[in-house]
Amino acid sequence: VFLGMAFDAVDGSLARLTHSTSDLGAQLDSLADVVTFGVAPAFMMLRLVSLYYGPGDGATILGPDTGNLYPRLCWSIAAIYICCTALRLARFNVETVSASEDAHLWFKGLPSPGAGGAVASLTLLHQHLVLVTWKAELPAGFGSTSSLFIPAATLLCAFAMVSPMRYPHFVNRYLKGRKSLPAVAAMLVVVAIGVWWFHEALAIGMTGYALSGPIGSLFQRRPPAAPDAA
Repeated sequence: VFLGMAFDAVDGSLARLTHSTSDLGAQLDSLADVVTFGVAPAFMMLRLVSLYYGPGDGATILGPDTGNLYPRLCWSIAAIYICCTALRLARFNVETVSASEDAHLWFKGLPSPGAGGAVASLTLLHQHLVLVTWKAELPAGFGSTSSLFIPAATLLCAFAMVSPMRYPHFVNRYLKGRKSLPAVAAMLVVVAIGVWWFHEALAIGMTGYALSGPIGSLFQRRPPAAPDAA
């Protein structure tokens, strides 16, 4: 998922740089994104839930025919998430009228890499806390109880993808062009934090980006109301 994010961040720029953009390439890119940022994170969520609410063999993925209501709900969330990923990518292809970089500064709705990264990073953080950080002193029931938040986050990311909220194109807006020395130093600090606390920094960064849309919508300046007619 994260390798896919890295390649997805530069493939459009490379295509524009080499003047090789095409409608076929855009459709193939969307197809790859559906699998990488739609199917894969949904599978990770189901796999995590199956560890705690499955038959206990550690290898079986809960099916939608399971008698328990919760696995059925998680399957429904996975299906909704994949469908919203496909809708998000289809809307992007239809509404993006230009291949120029100026047309790729903002996204309408949470980008599928951001949604997939949020779900995958939270899943990785959960397993890191359970299997590494708190392995010796894991609170009773923490693994199974905290895993309930992953399907909820998956559903929220699904709705954010098809929402009208604005999200910045991180690479085009913040990483391109000449940077000042303080900006470069800040980037190096962020990289150092990410290397030192990889799982925590990844989950915080991806979740923060997913939340930037609704937070930005709350603080977005609204046009003044029209005066009443005399």
